[in-house]
Amino acid sequence: MKASREKIRNIGISAHIDSGKTTLTERILYYTRRIHTVHDVKDGRGPTMDFMELEKERGITIQSAATYCFWKGHEINIIDTPGHVDFTIEVERALRVLDGGVLILCAVGGVQSQSITVDRQMKRYGIPRIAFINKCDRIGANPDRVLNQMREKLDPNAVFVQLPLGLERNFQGVIDLIKMKAYTFEGPLGEEVVEREIPPEYMEEAIMKRDELLDAASLFSDELTEAILEERVEEALIHDAIRRGVLSLKLTPVFVGSAYKNRGIQPLIDGIVHYLPSPLDVSVQAFDLNRDEAPVELVPDDDKPLVMYAFKLEVSPYGQLTYFRIYQGKVRKGSTLVNMRTGQKAKVGRLGRMHASDMEEIEEASAGEIVVLFGIDCVSGDTFTDGQVRYSMASMYVPAPVISLAIKPKSKEGHTKISKALNRFVKEDPTFRAYVDEETGDTIISGMGELHLEVYLERMRREYGIDLETSPPQVAYRETITKRAYFDYTHKKQTGGAGQYGRVAGYIEPLEEGEYEFESRLTGGVIPKEFIPSCDAGFRACLSKGTLAGCPIVGVKVVLEDGAYHPVDSSDLAFKQAAIGAFRSIYLKAKPILLEPVMKVVVEAPSEFQGAVLGTLTQRRGAIISTSEDGTYTTVEAEVPLAEMFGYATVLRSATQGKGEFTMEFLRYSPVPTNIAEEIIKERRKNSP
Repeated sequence: MKASREKIRNIGISAHIDSGKTTLTERILYYTRRIHTVHDVKDGRGPTMDFMELEKERGITIQSAATYCFWKGHEINIIDTPGHVDFTIEVERALRVLDGGVLILCAVGGVQSQSITVDRQMKRYGIPRIAFINKCDRIGANPDRVLNQMREKLDPNAVFVQLPLGLERNFQGVIDLIKMKAYTFEGPLGEEVVEREIPPEYMEEAIMKRDELLDAASLFSDELTEAILEERVEEALIHDAIRRGVLSLKLTPVFVGSAYKNRGIQPLIDGIVHYLPSPLDVSVQAFDLNRDEAPVELVPDDDKPLVMYAFKLEVSPYGQLTYFRIYQGKVRKGSTLVNMRTGQKAKVGRLGRMHASDMEEIEEASAGEIVVLFGIDCVSGDTFTDGQVRYSMASMYVPAPVISLAIKPKSKEGHTKISKALNRFVKEDPTFRAYVDEETGDTIISGMGELHLEVYLERMRREYGIDLETSPPQVAYRETITKRAYFDYTHKKQTGGAGQYGRVAGYIEPLEEGEYEFESRLTGGVIPKEFIPSCDAGFRACLSKGTLAGCPIVGVKVVLEDGAYHPVDSSDLAFKQAAIGAFRSIYLKAKPILLEPVMKVVVEAPSEFQGAVLGTLTQRRGAIISTSEDGTYTTVEAEVPLAEMFGYATVLRSATQGKGEFTMEFLRYSPVPTNIAEEIIKERRKNSP
């Protein structure tokens, strides 16, 4: 079965951790008859989309998983993404290739820290979305409060298209504000949708909320406005107006339900079909490499030259497979692809579609589809074409890792295995880095947080049988300069015959935004133009390691104002060495300081522990940004240096009797207080050979 292009929906399901994303995906697959039994996060076997053993054990989603299903003649391609901030790259790359999104919010927790992060990611990629307030059966559920939080923190144009029929233990179903009918869900797993009249006690609120919905939707449709005035509103007009609002990113329709209790899922699938875009509704640009990267609009048309984007790599039981989104043209078994980054050609051997960890082989795929290919040598973010055009697509945003760990295999055989494992993981996950420290010889792995690295260490033990020793996590400190310093440096070397000569003069100064900037203000040919890039390369080479604490240097602007050359002895190498010598000679005069990663930390705990939570954060040099109390729970937002956050999970658990939880994400680099910086510098100098 294959749907026409206007009936394809490529969607991502995103939310704060533990909001019910994977449970919702499991129910969607069940009601669309893609699976025939339901497994939950806590039932031991784990849901369909969490197929890694680690995911089943921990009850969390670690990597995004793709699947597809059919509903009322529409094909829905779904990517279920992790909620934990340590695996944020999985959300980034999913949103990079999807057309629409479902944002899930907990009816009790409301808009939580990761909800805001996911919202920001959706806005970055211009993703139209609908929202689903889940867990309406839980004690403390309050969808009205969640909607108000959405309007304050995420989207002022969020509006109910449904109301809950009862709440907490009395949650029975939903009230549809478009049809003005109530729906309950009968049968063991809510398969049977029963339509009934709205009970009288809910009618007044339903009429009021329907008026709100019509007011919001009528902004996007003159026909609906006229129909409201003439009191002849039809369902189709409302659907059309809401769809226009969603596609323009100016309206978020809000659905309600309980995925775990099987209530409200079928109407949500209807909402996905009604309101989220097809590939035809989305504007996608590539850059024409033959015309100085001029923007060009991609058209989801099978007859156009093929353009497809690799967004995820994975080593599976079938071998290495690459997930692709096809934006234009058609791909078939046996056809030839060209990697626009490397120019290498590859033949399409096996072509398939994924359902979690299972693959279904297909002969061909068209624009708008998400497919997997085997044995393609590439990295995440590569663009492939059929060779008729030279187009490249914008790469995804990849946050920099903030935490590092030194690892060492306990046995000699482990060295070969560790290299194989790290090569695979680095290729699969752009936020996971691995390198060998030239000075210490240690293998260093870097990632987005303790859980991120913990998961990869566990995977090395299980999948490769490597027994590892680890040393304490290292924070990714940086150095920067605080004042302008002038240089005038001559590199001169005579070795018999042609020597080396280059003189550079100018200054370095702090750069407000960005890591490095080079500017040449040379006039009169004091340094030939062909040597200026070498000066730039020399200065850039100094940034990898500062002399203050051996950390990478950021926030530096170099201005080249003068210099001199020798007609025989000057060369690229001479000017590169001159720049290196100049930078090193004046770096300390520019008053370098140490920078540390500061994290945005959000702690949620019962209100009775508020004082204890604030204490745990202030003891860690945390700056409290806000505290808010929502019924029985308190949310504390703080900015805390990463160096102080190691082991915080254990401390928080003891301070809140196991009831507190926190999320943490990188915020910015900030200067380290002088007394602490001195200790760090002393320690790092002592440990460097």
